[in-house]
Amino acid sequence: MAGRQRQMRRPEAGRVLLPALLLCWCCRAAPERLRYAIPEELGRGSLVGPLARDLGLSPAELPARKLRLSAEKQYFTVNGENGNLYMSERLDREEMCGESASCSVSFEALVQNPLNVFHVDVAIQDVNDNAPRFLRDSFQLEINELTSPGARFYLGRAEDADVGSNSLQGYELEANGYFAVEVKESPDGSKFAELVLRRALDREREQSLRLVLTAVDGGDPPRSGTAQLCINVTDANDNAPVFAQERYRVSLREDALPGSTVLNVSASDADAGSNARITYGFRETPAKVLQKFVVDAESGRITLQESLDFEDTRAFSLAVEARDGGGLVAHCQVEVEVLDVNDNAPEITVLSLSSPVPEDAPAGTVVALVNVKDPDSGENGQVWCELSGEAPLSLVASSGGSYKVVTASLLDREQASEHRVTVVARDRGSPALSSSTALVLEVSDVNDNAPVFEEAAYSAYVAENNAAGAPVLRVGARDADTGANGRVSYSLAGGSAGGAPYVSVEAQSGALYAQRSFDYEQCREFAVVVQAQDGGAPVRSSTATVRVFVLDRNDNAPRVLWPAVASGEDPDLAPAASPFEVVPRSAEAGYLVAKVVAVDADAGRNAWLSYELVQAPEPALFRVGLHSGEVRTARAVSERDAAKQRLVAVVTDHGQPALSATATLHVVLAESLQEALPELSDRDAVSELASDLNLILVVALAALCLFFVFTVILILFFKCRRSRSPPVFITSDKEMYSTLGSKAPYNYCNSTLPLPYSYEVCLASESGQKDFTFLRPAAAALSDRLLAGEPGSGTDFGKDPPSPGSSAQIMCKKSNWDLVA
Repeated sequence: MAGRQRQMRRPEAGRVLLPALLLCWCCRAAPERLRYAIPEELGRGSLVGPLARDLGLSPAELPARKLRLSAEKQYFTVNGENGNLYMSERLDREEMCGESASCSVSFEALVQNPLNVFHVDVAIQDVNDNAPRFLRDSFQLEINELTSPGARFYLGRAEDADVGSNSLQGYELEANGYFAVEVKESPDGSKFAELVLRRALDREREQSLRLVLTAVDGGDPPRSGTAQLCINVTDANDNAPVFAQERYRVSLREDALPGSTVLNVSASDADAGSNARITYGFRETPAKVLQKFVVDAESGRITLQESLDFEDTRAFSLAVEARDGGGLVAHCQVEVEVLDVNDNAPEITVLSLSSPVPEDAPAGTVVALVNVKDPDSGENGQVWCELSGEAPLSLVASSGGSYKVVTASLLDREQASEHRVTVVARDRGSPALSSSTALVLEVSDVNDNAPVFEEAAYSAYVAENNAAGAPVLRVGARDADTGANGRVSYSLAGGSAGGAPYVSVEAQSGALYAQRSFDYEQCREFAVVVQAQDGGAPVRSSTATVRVFVLDRNDNAPRVLWPAVASGEDPDLAPAASPFEVVPRSAEAGYLVAKVVAVDADAGRNAWLSYELVQAPEPALFRVGLHSGEVRTARAVSERDAAKQRLVAVVTDHGQPALSATATLHVVLAESLQEALPELSDRDAVSELASDLNLILVVALAALCLFFVFTVILILFFKCRRSRSPPVFITSDKEMYSTLGSKAPYNYCNSTLPLPYSYEVCLASESGQKDFTFLRPAAAALSDRLLAGEPGSGTDFGKDPPSPGSSAQIMCKKSNWDLVA
C-alpha cells in the first residue's frame, strides 16, 4: 500500500478533551481530505488504507458512527468491523485516465452521530503492463542505389499506453552494414524513428534488405514491440557489360561448311531492365575477316560465312564488342585457328610378345612391346594409345613412340586362362583417326589352389550288420588348377578313436567303403577325416569331416534280468536254482507277485518291450502288465488253486521282425515261508534227478561222436597199409581183453544209459588209449560171453537189452548216476 499524506494534524490534546470539546471538533466547518496511492491492476479485496484510524475513529465507535462511502461508482468498500478501505474491483489506469499523466479517484466518507463528511482521494499509479506497438507490422521502402550516405527516411512512431518512465523511450534497429536508426521527439513530446543511410548501397550486391525495428519502453523489466523493414534497392546504370572471357580461342577444320557455328560469345550486365540489355557486334575489323565471319547481335553467336583454306590463312583474330542500353561497352578478342585435315591413321607394330606367362608373375611384368607412328604433322601426328578389353594389363609409354604392355595385377589362370586385348592408337586430329591390333596372352598354370570339398562336413547313415566292403558314401573335391596340379587323390587323415579301421577310401573316386560289419550296440557313430591332395609341387591339400551314423537293426533279443537263471542250468529242468515267490492264499485281486525285468540292447522301437503271460497252470489267476512287466493276481487266491505255480512270460520287442525271450517264474501259494518249505524240498529232489538224466544224455552223445570219428580214422589207416589180416577191434582196456586173442568180436557195444537210451562204442585193437574204464569184477564174465558167442555179443549187439547185473549197470552205480527207469 502506497504511503498517504495528510494536510491537517490533530493535536494530541484533542484525544483527552472533555466531550464538549469533542463535539466542537466534529462540527468544524472545513472538512479533512485523505489521500491514498495504489498501483493499478490490484486484485479485488486488496487493502487500500486504514480509513477509520485515519479519521480518528476507534473500532468501538464504528457501530455507532456508521462509517460509509458516498460515490457514483463504487470502486472501493469499507469494512464495518475494522474500518479499513478495500478494493471492490480491479482498476485499469489506461482505461480510466487514458494518456493523462496523473490519475485518481475521489469520493466522500460519511460518519453519523454527529454527521460529518470527509473527502478521500485515491491516486492510481501506472504499472508497465503495456508494450510499445507499431501501427503497421511492416514498412516498405524503395531506395535508389545511387542515394548518398546521410539520407534520412521517416519510419513513424510506436504507441505505448503507459505513462512516465513506463512509456516509449527509444528505437533499436537490427545490426546491418548500411542503415542506422535515430530517435526524434515531436513538439507534443512523442518519439518517432528515422532511418539513416550510413553507407552507399549496391543493387548488384544486395537487391533488398529485411531489417527488424524494435521499440522499447522504460519499464522494469522493459517491454518492446517490433516491425519489419523491407528495403528494395532500385537500379542505376552503373555497370558496364562483362564478357565471360576476355580472350576466346577456337579451332576450325579447313573443311568446315559455311553456316557452321564458330562459337558463342557471352557477356553479362549486373544492372536491370534496359540497362542490362546487351547487343553484340564487330569492332574495327578488316573486310577480309567480315567476309568470312558474322556475329548475331542478340545471341552473340559467330557463324562461318565462307569456306576456309588452311594454306591461305591459318588463323583469324576477331574483335567483338558488347553494348548495353545505357551506352556502356565491353570488348573481347576471338582467335580462330584453322586446322589441317587429318588424312593418315597411326601405324602399330608389335616388336615382341611373351606368351604364355605364368600366373604367379609379379605385377609390372612386361609381356609385349609395341611401336606406334603417324606420318601426319601437328596434332594429326600426335598419337596416344590405350588397351581395349577387360584384362589385368596396362600400357606404359616409352621413348620414341614405343609402349610396353605390362601386368597391372596378379594373374589368375583359374579365372581366365588367356587374355585378349586390343591395342588402339588414336591421333589428335579432328576427327581422330585410329588403328588397332589384337594381342592374345596365354596364362600358364601354377599350383596355387588347394582342393575344395563340395561340403565342409559329410553325414552318412549305414544300417548295422552291413556287409564288409559295402559303400558308405562318396566325397568329392574340386581343384581349380589344371593338369597334375588339379588331379585330386583321397586318403584318410584321421578321425575319432576307432573310426579309421571302420572305413576305407578309394584314392581316385573318393568313395568310402565299410571295412567290416558295424554294430550299433558297440559303436553308434564315428567320424573320419578325409584328406584331398593334388599332384602339384608343392602339394596342396584340404580336409573334410565325415560323420557316419550307424542305424539300429533288431538283432538283439530281449534279455531277462529278473527272474535270474542259474548259470549253466536250464530253467525248465532246474527250478531249484530259480527264484521263487511266495503268495499268501489270502491275497486279493491285484496283489503284486513279482516284476519281470528285461532289457534290449537295441534302440528305438527295437528296444520297446511288451510282456505277455503265455503259460500258467491257472490262466485266470495271474496277469502281467503289458508294458510294466508286473505280475499280479487277476483274482483272489482260492483253496482249490495248486500250491506250486509255474508261470512263463514272453518278452517281445517291437522290431521287424520282432524278437522275444521267456522268463519262468515259480510261485508258491502259502501263508508263510515255513509252510512253503516242504513244497520246495520235493521240487529240489525232482530237479536234481532231472539234472542227472540230462547230464548222462549229454556225455553219452559226446562220447558216441568221438568214437565214431576215431573209428573212421582207424579204418582209413588200415586200408592204406593194405594189411592181409582183417582188422580186429578191441576195447581200450588191455587188462580186460588180454585173453581174447584172435577170437575177439569185431566190435562191442555197451550202453551207459537205461533203456531206451543207449549208444555204441567201437575201439580198434591197436588202440592203447582208454576212453572208458570198466570194472574188473565184471571183466571175466564179459570175456566168457564174448568167446562163447552168446546172443548180444556179436554184430547184433544192440538188439537185446542188457541184464540187470551187467557191467553197464555196475558202472553206473559206481559212478553215482541215479537213473530213473
